[in-house]
Amino acid sequence: MTRCLLSVGHGYSARALARLLPRDAWEVHGTTRSPERRAALADTGVVAHVFPGDDLSGLLDRATHVLISAGPDDTGDPTLRHLHAAIARNAARLDWVGYLSTTGVYGDHGGGWVDEDTPLTPSTRRGRARVAAETEWRAIPDLPLHIFRLAGIYGPGRGPFAKVRAGTARRILKTGQVFSRIHVDDIAQVLAASIAQPDPGAVYNLCDDDPAPPQDVIAHAAQLLGLPLPPAEDFDTAEMTPMARSFYAESKRVRNDRIKRDLGVTLRHPDYRSGLAALLKTENTGPA
Repeated sequence: MTRCLLSVGHGYSARALARLLPRDAWEVHGTTRSPERRAALADTGVVAHVFPGDDLSGLLDRATHVLISAGPDDTGDPTLRHLHAAIARNAARLDWVGYLSTTGVYGDHGGGWVDEDTPLTPSTRRGRARVAAETEWRAIPDLPLHIFRLAGIYGPGRGPFAKVRAGTARRILKTGQVFSRIHVDDIAQVLAASIAQPDPGAVYNLCDDDPAPPQDVIAHAAQLLGLPLPPAEDFDTAEMTPMARSFYAESKRVRNDRIKRDLGVTLRHPDYRSGLAALLKTENTGPA
């Protein structure tokens, strides 16, 4: 029996999952916000839709799985704003629903550890919007919801190498600052593992084993490329956009024990060193 995935906001992480789903067993529908991007999305083998715009309620009536990557906007969760009735109508019939959230829901912990049971105390507007969206999704009765809280995402086309090569990379130094991160290939394998063994109501942190200061990641990227160490700048005096500065408002180390224990996942890239080495190898040799 062919299964049908509706991927709302079919972006970087969702595309990585779609590559793992056999086309003889899966029908994959993905949405984009721009009509101009519909053709590019269709070229990936996905049935492309524009959303908001196209009526997806009929598709939801036959979808078996739903992945929501589209984040909240200034007025709330756009998927529920347009599709709440269709989702609620099909909640008990769906096999699996995944919502991609962020570890930003935990707020600032001064470099301390957090896990899925840590209280949600976001300190940024983006984090608060994610908590509100998670709450709204949880409120739909009988929905087989799985929440995935993602750390900083990197992977092909999203690594530090381009900025290091261009000479625009900076090592921003803030005492005690650490971030967790996750390679997109590991996001995909966690989502696939969850689809294979659904556990409605489950929450998973998606991150690697090595929370690290951001300047260490940039320095290692330069070392791998054999290029000079990018300049160090003090956070307090560095010129940064408000958006960039806001990422430094929170510092925490995120635990990932649950994806290993409950889903049996072995990370392909357990730390940034192995992840960056794999990215560089792919750049040099092409995809395997």
